Amino acid sequence: MTQFAPANEILRLPSPAPAPQALTFDGEALWMTSWETQRLYGIQPQRFTVFEEIDAPGRPIGMVAVGDELRVVCSEEDDSRFIRRFVPGHGFKSERIACPDDTGSFLAFDGSRLWLSQRFNQRVLELDADYGVASELHVDAQIVGIVWIEDRLYLSTWHGKAGGCKIGRIDRASRAVEYVASLPFAGISLTHDGSRFWTNDHRGNAVVAFELRG
Repeated sequence: MTQFAPANEILRLPSPAPAPQALTFDGEALWMTSWETQRLYGIQPQRFTVFEEIDAPGRPIGMVAVGDELRVVCSEEDDSRFIRRFVPGHGFKSERIACPDDTGSFLAFDGSRLWLSQRFNQRVLELDADYGVASELHVDAQIVGIVWIEDRLYLSTWHGKAGGCKIGRIDRASRAVEYVASLPFAGISLTHDGSRFWTNDHRGNAVVAFELRG
């Protein structure tokens, strides 16, 4: 099996809630959700203090910043998956959009469109303005986090206990995955603050910043 250089862990901070799940950066703040508390937390990254906290309408699985708002995938009745809109300082809005095939995990935003991962279907869906499927990207592993950085989609992928967690990237033009690093834990969710990646060590109850070597 091909070996990949481990990512360079820069910072490890205790999560403000157990079992950190979704994570995104909006340009100023980190936003995190907890699998156990089913709440959303706004975090001031310099001091790593919580400035906003709210219950989610269901279990919040994944999210991404879109302008001044967030889009959040929530598991609701009978684990049906919906995309919700959250406005910082105002809360969750009542409207909800059903995920394609009633399943979805993590979200990324490329500047114009949302992308939705389906963990066990091992694919990422590009969504159009009406939340229909515009295109698909297929990966050979479970997808546990995605983020767009310029023209590349970066993915945190889980290859089972034997293969572990690998960070991959997909070029918009080639649409093929290239694995570039490994993590010593399952990196749940993926975001980028302009200089470094952030992910969650779900079982370690920590939020982790890292960079790729080379």
